[in-house]
Formats: sequence, C-alpha cells, structure tokens
Amino acid sequence: MSKHELILSFESSCDETSVAVIQDGNKILSNIIATQINSHKRFGGVVPEVASRHHVEQITMIIDDALRTARVGYDDLDAVAVTYGPGLVGSLLVGVTAAKTIAYAHHLPLIPVNHMAGHIYAAAFVTTLQYPFLALMVSGGHTEIVYVDAPGSFHVIGETRDDAAGEAYDKVGRILGINYPAGKEMDALAHKGHDTFNFPRAMMHEDNLDFSFSGLKSAFINTVHHVDQVGDQLDRADLAASFQAAVVDVLVDKTLRALTTHPVKQLIVAGGVAANQGLREALNSVMAVRFPDTEMVFPPLRLCGDNGAMVGAAAHIEWAKGVTAGPDLNAVPNLDFERVAPRG
Repeated sequence: MSKHELILSFESSCDETSVAVIQDGNKILSNIIATQINSHKRFGGVVPEVASRHHVEQITMIIDDALRTARVGYDDLDAVAVTYGPGLVGSLLVGVTAAKTIAYAHHLPLIPVNHMAGHIYAAAFVTTLQYPFLALMVSGGHTEIVYVDAPGSFHVIGETRDDAAGEAYDKVGRILGINYPAGKEMDALAHKGHDTFNFPRAMMHEDNLDFSFSGLKSAFINTVHHVDQVGDQLDRADLAASFQAAVVDVLVDKTLRALTTHPVKQLIVAGGVAANQGLREALNSVMAVRFPDTEMVFPPLRLCGDNGAMVGAAAHIEWAKGVTAGPDLNAVPNLDFERVAPRG
C-alpha cells in the first residue's frame, strides 16, 4: 500500500469520457475529460450509439493521459473505480469494461460508484463534509433532493416526476435556436431579460418535495408557437429569463422546505445545472437570510459536469466501507438511490 491512497477512476455514463487519479479522496492528481459535445450538437442531444463509439475510441488514450499527468504507474495504484450507473447502457459498458480489465490485469480492487453519488461527493474537493447533509442534485438527467445521513447513505426525499431541469433547458433552448447543451447560453441570455411571461411554477404549492418541469416546457413551447403563427415576435432574453425564473423559483422553494424538515449543517448543490449562475445567485441570496448557519457548497464549475474526479471522491467513501465488486460487475442504466417519504 502506498503512503497515500491512489484511485484510478472512470466516468463514461453519457457523453464525456473521463479518467482521473485521485489521492486520499480529496486531491486531484489528474482529471482528463474528452467531451463529445460537437458530435451531438447537430442532433440536438446525445445519440447513445454515437456516444458509445466515441468512448471506445477515446478510452485507452484517456487512461494513458491520466496516468502520465498524475506521474504514476499501475503499480502505484491502490484501487480502480468506475461509474456503473445510472446512464446510457452502451456508454457505461465501455467504462465498466475498461475498469474491470485494468483491475483484473493489475490485481487491484474494483470499486463500483453510483454516478449521482459522484456528483454529490465532488463537494469533497471544496470542503470537509459534515453528516447529515442535504444535496440538491440538478442535471440533464436528474433533479432530486437527497438526504445523506452517513457516508455513502443516500435517501431521495424529492425528485422530478417527468423532465429533469437540465433536460428542460435543452428542449426549450432548441426552440430558441440554441445548440445542445443549452444551459450555459440560456443562463447568459436570461441575465439580459426580465420575467415578463410568468410561466407556471408546477407543484410548488403541493405538500411534497417533488418537481415537475414538463408543464413549464409545454407552456414555453406553446407561447412561442402561438406568436409564430400570428407572425409576431417575442424577446428571446425575456423568454429565457421567464423560463429560468420559473425553474429557479421551484428549485429554491423545495430546497428551503427540505431544509426546514431536515435540519443540516451543509447544503450541497451538485450536477451540471449547479453551474447555473441564476440558481447560484438565488440560493446564495435566500440562504443567507433563511438558513445563515447552513454552509452552502458548490463544486468548482469544472467539476459540475461529468468527470472522473468525482467518481474517485465517491469511491474513497465506498472503499472505506469495504464496498468492492467482482468481475461480474455490469452496467445498471436505471440505478437509483433509495426513495423515502419526507419528514415533517
């Protein structure tokens, strides 16, 4: 065993191929990411078959780059970790197969990691985590509020019943002529406009912590199509601002209610939409007033998207619990956390 724990970690759940070397669960020695955004832009979203082919083409080069950048060899490693779900099954299988091969060839333990746990534990690169804590998980595929009561113990207390927030951003962005992924450009455009359309805040007043964004998406699309049919024009910045205000209002409201029923010392905002400046500004503003004693943690922008480093941080937790996998580890595209009823 080396002086420091070194984990080689793989992430290939969607359209990023990433391999990282993580030291002691909180230090990044390397984090190599090959993105496929340009390949999927023309389709307006991720095409699973295209994504998996790109992973196959990139994975061996990314492994070499990660080891070279970290200045370590296979003999220096203590374990191998990999995202095995949730995600696109073809994409997941590339990372799982590569990780299993290296673990077997070099007699290293194999640590299976839930992709969403990776997003949450990206916060470990920013601060020391204090249990229990809450995580607002917001990405292209997931929108959930997760109560984490102990290391690696996740309980979903609220989740979307249809579209994820990031998915809704991409769909309405397409209506505005914004290429996939639309989140960053939509956010920038929203800051130039005003909430003039008052789009619906679905489920905000219901007695639960769940979300729904399909109605908002439909209201947005119907508004734009109606104006197109009568030959009029709408302000794109106001449309973006109105859409973002509706999303952020619901995310913030449900998060505050979760903090009321589940008092914690920390709130972690994780996933690709955690990079959204409108969401960050709204949470920072209201948290300072409503929950001044709760530390709010945003991973660095470079770690909000999918990456191998976050997998290594989560793997550190799992390995400390003694969680390992054998050569029969398979991809689980619908992998999820435990769903529990909210308190209060």
